[in-house]
Amino acid sequence: MNTTDGPRDPTPRYPEPAFPQQSQQYPGWTGPMDPPPDHGEDTYQGSGLLTDRKAVLTGGDSGIGRAVALAFAREGADVLFTHLASEAEEARESVCLIEEAGRRAVPVTCDIREEAQCRTLIETAVSEFGRIDVLVNNAAYQMSQPEGIGAISTEQFDRVVRTNLYGMFWLCKMAVPHIPAGGSVINTASVQAYKPSPHLLDYAMTKGAIVTFTQGLAQMLASDGIRVNAVAPGPVWTPLIPATLPDTREFGKQSPLGRPAQPAEMAPAYVFLASPNASFITGEIMNATGGTPLP
Repeated sequence: MNTTDGPRDPTPRYPEPAFPQQSQQYPGWTGPMDPPPDHGEDTYQGSGLLTDRKAVLTGGDSGIGRAVALAFAREGADVLFTHLASEAEEARESVCLIEEAGRRAVPVTCDIREEAQCRTLIETAVSEFGRIDVLVNNAAYQMSQPEGIGAISTEQFDRVVRTNLYGMFWLCKMAVPHIPAGGSVINTASVQAYKPSPHLLDYAMTKGAIVTFTQGLAQMLASDGIRVNAVAPGPVWTPLIPATLPDTREFGKQSPLGRPAQPAEMAPAYVFLASPNASFITGEIMNATGGTPLP
């Protein structure tokens, strides 16, 4: 894989705050974002690391998910990805990127908060591909509550937990019988798992649980030849940010690199963990935080 176009110094490679203040209705849309997110459209070059692999990816319509879908396709994988019904227009953009790479794109409308929809998703993947070589649990929900724990409604808490944890659990449980030896599961954790922001209390809690789940499932599946790892991003410039945070002007400035990551900077971590190059890596959390030290 080659993503080295542009300055070698990572600090000025992408826009730095301050950004224009902007807000959107959840789940957000890529189009109005300023600056526009980079998913690797003009920079990611594959090298056959995932030739003929079959990948299932949640939340592949935008942000990190779109960047991972693009990278997987350019590495030779066919990609089935989920999106919400409200994200259908975004999903079409991801389909175009996958198909332009010469691979199959299978978009599926799916709310992973519902067990039945998760089951249907895995059944669709097996019907379309015959197997699942890579499962990427990427879809997540957050909503900032600066007013404190009293402002976190039961409805919000339930949505965060069911999206971030229940969906991941169900999909792993249902997909594992269809993942052959040599396959892998990649979960999306977060810097929030280790350094929780008070205004994202419930979200941070789920990301901590994802770390523990990843490490435990890795031990459980090691004898089957299935690797389980996670990526822990720091701040990343995706539609979720203007859709869930009240102030976007200084987003990412707290990272030692002084800016948020672009989705394109996350995708290579997922490619590596899915590839044979990571054959002895399981139970690991790959931190991609822009320099924020984590345990």
